[in-house]
Amino acid sequence: MEGAFPLFKFSYKKWKHAGPNFFLTATTIIINFGLAFLLLLTADWVKVNHFGIINWLPTMPLWLYVVLGVMMLDFFGAYLAHYVEHKVNPLWKIHLVHHTDHHVDTTTGNRHHPLESVIRFTFTLMGVFIVGTPIAVVFIYQSLSVVFTQLTHANIRMPKKLDKIISYFFVSPDMHKIHHHYVLPYTDSNYGNIFSIWDRVFGTYMEFDREKLVYGVDVFPDEVKNGQITELLKQPFQDYHNPTIISEKDIL
Repeated sequence: MEGAFPLFKFSYKKWKHAGPNFFLTATTIIINFGLAFLLLLTADWVKVNHFGIINWLPTMPLWLYVVLGVMMLDFFGAYLAHYVEHKVNPLWKIHLVHHTDHHVDTTTGNRHHPLESVIRFTFTLMGVFIVGTPIAVVFIYQSLSVVFTQLTHANIRMPKKLDKIISYFFVSPDMHKIHHHYVLPYTDSNYGNIFSIWDRVFGTYMEFDREKLVYGVDVFPDEVKNGQITELLKQPFQDYHNPTIISEKDIL
């Protein structure tokens, strides 16, 4: 789909660009598999002890139970984690690695520093504990998370009206790519992963002309270094200047 309906026609060596992203995707997979037993133990404990928000609610149809479970896991494991990473400076410097990709495509989806993989896992684990979801619902959530991560980062041009309709309920490709625009306040918006409701409820939803998008981060503009594995691993420990803030007139 990226080749047939690209949002941007990047003039770059796709496989060279993908190399560091594949490396970081591999570290993400290894870390998550290594820690997966904690999810299993937690999901089993909340089930046995009837603990968690979803277990304290009145009896409901199975489909509603699954939907609520996935939605709440999406809040704790994705939206809240993402929001905190942008607001707590040490965590933001770790999360920066995801934002310093100048050519956002499907390989960008899991471009996470190994430390961020641990942070994200911790929030997901917290979500399983607080929500009280069984492992089956956790699997459904994680499967949907993978699908939406790939879809929203894909370099595809979806019809604007269709993208807009999708964004009322779910995170659409255009909606998420605004989050990858290189300057504030757009970088600090549209944190959602699966459901767009969280951005709309908490006032972090923003719109922007997709034709004017510029990927990357203003505090780390070096495209060459941002494509090198060693530099990306060191990035959270490097100094940077304060992010650029766009004036109100430029937002409108």
